Amino acid sequence: MPWYVIYTKPRAELSVTESLRELGIEVYCPVVTEIRQWSDRKKKICTPLFKSYVFVHLEAKDRNQVFKVSGVVNYLFWLGKPAEVREAEIRTIKSWNENEEIDQMHMEKFTPGDRIIISNGLFKDQRALIKHIGKKRMRLLLPSLGCAINVRTREVVA
Repeated sequence: MPWYVIYTKPRAELSVTESLRELGIEVYCPVVTEIRQWSDRKKKICTPLFKSYVFVHLEAKDRNQVFKVSGVVNYLFWLGKPAEVREAEIRTIKSWNENEEIDQMHMEKFTPGDRIIISNGLFKDQRALIKHIGKKRMRLLLPSLGCAINVRTREVVA
């Protein structure tokens, strides 16, 4: 039974996830905890790792069930068919997302546009393109997996 990728309305990932669970559909929406700053306070919030995407695990014949949920737009398609994600890739995302050691990374002298090979961790030996470097996050494009990831860092020295 494959995993499929559902495209959702903006900022509807968590509500779609909950509604799909209520229908009895196995669903995975990886989240990260971020600290957001307002003018008067800071607050920890959970945000989806992949904006507007949710993974569902169901039989091909049951794919139309997801459209019963408000906020579902469509499936993500690849070569004219709904894109399938391998179980190993879902396990990798889960494992990486739950790994607290990721915060221990330290970057030096990287700039957007640099091509790198990840030297350790779950994505070891994967080629990546640095898309953006922020104060606490770096966005990497992983062409071999067909996705982009945000990596939290303690400090980025550009």
